[in-house]
Amino acid sequence: PHLLRRSRSQSRRRRITIMSILSRSTHAIALALVFSTTKAFTLHGRNSNSIIASAVARSNHYLLRPLTASSSSSITTTESNTDDTIIDDGKTTTTPSGKEEEESCEVLLLDHLNINHEKGQQDVLKAFYFDFLGCAIDPRKYENYIAGKKTLWANIGMHQFHLPEGKPSAQVFSGLITLLYSDFSQLMDRYNAYLDGEDDDDERFAPLKETEFSVGMVDDMMLVTDPWGNQFCILQSDDPVEDRAAHVGSQPVLEGHAISEGLALEDLTVYVPHGSNLDGIGRFYEYVLGAPTVSELTEEDSISVAMGERQTLTFQYHPDGEEEGEDVVHTEFSYDEEEEKDVDGDAVFLPVYPSNHGPHISLYVTNLSKAYEKAEELGVLYVNPRFTRKAYTKEQALDQCMFRIIDIYDPLDGGKEVIVSLEHEVRSAKKLDGTKYK
Repeated sequence: PHLLRRSRSQSRRRRITIMSILSRSTHAIALALVFSTTKAFTLHGRNSNSIIASAVARSNHYLLRPLTASSSSSITTTESNTDDTIIDDGKTTTTPSGKEEEESCEVLLLDHLNINHEKGQQDVLKAFYFDFLGCAIDPRKYENYIAGKKTLWANIGMHQFHLPEGKPSAQVFSGLITLLYSDFSQLMDRYNAYLDGEDDDDERFAPLKETEFSVGMVDDMMLVTDPWGNQFCILQSDDPVEDRAAHVGSQPVLEGHAISEGLALEDLTVYVPHGSNLDGIGRFYEYVLGAPTVSELTEEDSISVAMGERQTLTFQYHPDGEEEGEDVVHTEFSYDEEEEKDVDGDAVFLPVYPSNHGPHISLYVTNLSKAYEKAEELGVLYVNPRFTRKAYTKEQALDQCMFRIIDIYDPLDGGKEVIVSLEHEVRSAKKLDGTKYK
């Protein structure tokens, strides 16, 4: 049962209307709403009004968020697994405490967005994600941070950005990334320091010069463009403790370092071509992952799917119009040779899948086995040859605590027309023996 979070008073509700914002010219916004600087508010290569409209919708999401009463305990980490439910082969399992899990599947959380940065530009990456956004350095990739190359993980609350090197260029995600912060003061101070560029202590922001990095304020939203053109909407929390949700779960913290300044990845909006079957997208997530559509957050041009208690995954018609939306692509395929494995001395040829170098998302579910069966039934299973862990079978998926899907289509569509392709890494929070995965 997924309900809407209605605990916050109506007086706190954001009273932003799309029409009031869009009635202002882009020039007026640049003059009146940016910080007290001469830095123009630009959203590089994008229509400013359209991205503002998307951000307004995400701002309204903050108050009306999905609430799953049964999910939070499933991802709470403890020292002992004595009373934890073991998600194994999809059968109902009774824990030692006597609790019973139904043979169903739900999404626990949207864990991370994987997006490539420009190879050889890790100084720019660090300046944006760690020095400006205040993300925490994940200790599992600290060696790469020191070396200045390869993949970095930037943590925000219990969520992450996975940031591998491009081949060689950076990716620009066709969508909007919404983050929650306690307040804007530190971000605003940093941006002003970046603009001034006089204090030696703020040389850390020097790599952001001559990039697409920019910041603007529209009412109670901060709109940020990263160095490569990715778009962020940052909202201010009215309950930082609840929004960080440290009692539910957290990412590891590097010894001697602070936790992330940001609280959470609130919503990920994925742009799709105009006319895409939004209802079909909703039915796909409900059928395969047990993730319901949040009807109160769904409009004519978008649909929002609950990612556990505190997050949404939104699919929206491209805000720059039909012509721009026709070119929306979230995959970068390359085709390799058929993969051959030696099993007990015999050559075994595995199914051939193209490598996807496009962005992907990762999410955790309560019942990996059930999700795998549903994905297999629809024929949407996917193996990405570029990653070490590959699940060609259900047994391999359960052993590795993950499998992948990439094509989304309406379960009611007998023709199986792909609505949108976006790689998903579907994970289990528990191993077969009941211990916590990572």
